[in-house]
Amino acid sequence: MPKTMDRRIRKTRAQLRQGLAELLKEKSLKEITIKELVEKVDINRSTFYLHYTDIYDMMEKIENELTGEIEDLIHTHPVSPFNEDSFPFIEDIFSILAENRDICAALLGPNGDISFLHRIENILSEHSLNALKETFPGKMDDLTYYYAFCLSGCIGLVKTWLSEESSASPQHMAELTFKLIMNTLRGFYPDFSVRHS
Repeated sequence: MPKTMDRRIRKTRAQLRQGLAELLKEKSLKEITIKELVEKVDINRSTFYLHYTDIYDMMEKIENELTGEIEDLIHTHPVSPFNEDSFPFIEDIFSILAENRDICAALLGPNGDISFLHRIENILSEHSLNALKETFPGKMDDLTYYYAFCLSGCIGLVKTWLSEESSASPQHMAELTFKLIMNTLRGFYPDFSVRHS
């Protein structure tokens, strides 16, 4: 019985999340009402309140789940110098984005939540800057700018991939991102070399 309940809960939350993602394409979060959300996904208002107190609570819980998945990834892939071992981490990030494509596109879109983007950036920065310090000790002054350039480029790449509903696989996007990051690092430090096949 609990397993059935778990499935039902997951299904309901997935429906609500899908509905919220669709509404965020049209309007900002503050313009979305519980009434229109539940009507859109054909769920009773009382069912919504079993899961969330309001739209903002729903958004916060969705964002917490997504950032939690990324933080779990960081624990799975311990911080290490930038090399071929960095690739699985990048690939897993794209897998999470693909699994949550609709809501991620909405959150990173024009009606999304800029604070969510900042949370993701901060999580990734803490992970990546530590790895860069190990890879390029004593060069962090200029490297901070290179990192900012890489991060902005990666965010733009992700937004384009999500918004265009590209058919490119998470693996392909991870390969592309990995190559772009490594090429940027080579520009910063010409002797830097890494192989990834």
